[in-house]
Amino acid sequence: MNHAYFLARESFQTLIDVLGSQGYRCLAPQARDGAIVFDDLDNVSQLPVGVHDQQTPGAYLLTRSESQRYFAWANGPQALKPLLFSPRETLWRAERDAEGKLSFVIASPKTEKTAVIGVRSCDLAAMRIQDQVFLEQEYKDDSYQARREALFTVAVNCSHPAETCFCASTGDGPTAKSGYDLVLTELDEGFLINAGSVAGEDALKQMQLDQVSDQQYFAAAEQAIHAAEVQTRKLPAKVNEVLLDNLDHAHWQEVAERCLSCANCTMVCPTCFCHKEVEQPELNGETTEHLREWDSCFTQGHSYIHGFVIRQETEKRYRQWLTHKLATWVQQFGNSGCVGCGRCIAWCPAAIDLTEEANAIAETRDD
Repeated sequence: MNHAYFLARESFQTLIDVLGSQGYRCLAPQARDGAIVFDDLDNVSQLPVGVHDQQTPGAYLLTRSESQRYFAWANGPQALKPLLFSPRETLWRAERDAEGKLSFVIASPKTEKTAVIGVRSCDLAAMRIQDQVFLEQEYKDDSYQARREALFTVAVNCSHPAETCFCASTGDGPTAKSGYDLVLTELDEGFLINAGSVAGEDALKQMQLDQVSDQQYFAAAEQAIHAAEVQTRKLPAKVNEVLLDNLDHAHWQEVAERCLSCANCTMVCPTCFCHKEVEQPELNGETTEHLREWDSCFTQGHSYIHGFVIRQETEKRYRQWLTHKLATWVQQFGNSGCVGCGRCIAWCPAAIDLTEEANAIAETRDD
């Protein structure tokens, strides 16, 4: 890690101002409608000071305290995915001229320089996975690439993991190791700040920062150790082999009896990339748009092929999701598709916990 500096809490506005002066639209966590969400930020007063989150299976609640910390919470429902892989966007459109001739126009992605403050290590890990999907295959996704190149990330090392977090067991947190432009470690009196890229170094040069004391280094290290130690959830060893060896396990049906196939887990998951393409014609018959929208393996249409739905039952849909996320993803990309953020656990209305389900199969395996 590069040399760290100290940013006093009362000087945090300086960081916002520097990013703004460099032409970035700043997004940062704010409390909206009972959740932490990313929204436009102009002033430090908009940050969620003293806000904490309580996350358990099927439950998410914000609370407040007298703390002056801005980032004393684990994560909200969004992550970086909606900012890079748009939930709904036009890929191309067809237009008919006065003579009835059709022309096809590729839709250029709308991008702007965007700095996101408050990114967590699990979200950086998820972004690396999305990069594999959209940028590192034979064909690159132009829209994703344009947004990715315009993105500046200010990570914040997690100090208050939720009960649902298990990033320590997947190796994706709670401390950010790479993938950021700047990274902050929040202490009561302020922030340790490091650069992770040339753009990050440029931003630091425009700020008047103090040196970090030995005591502050020690406090940051202790905080990181504690954030990892308090996490109790974890996936079973060799989970990919366990799941693929037990595709007919009776527990899949037990989970299906609770699962609503609502797709909440895939919508909040920072790595899920399933999508569908639909046509949206104008009523005048002169133009039509070809759209890409988020989809989920929990929907009936997702497995529709040649007049037949392959996964009619919820049992098969849940099995498809979990085995792809934790097993066949490894075969495709060389790593797991789960970063341990715990969002799918908190935002599941049936309180289904994928760590519990995976461990239940491991402990009662049929092999």
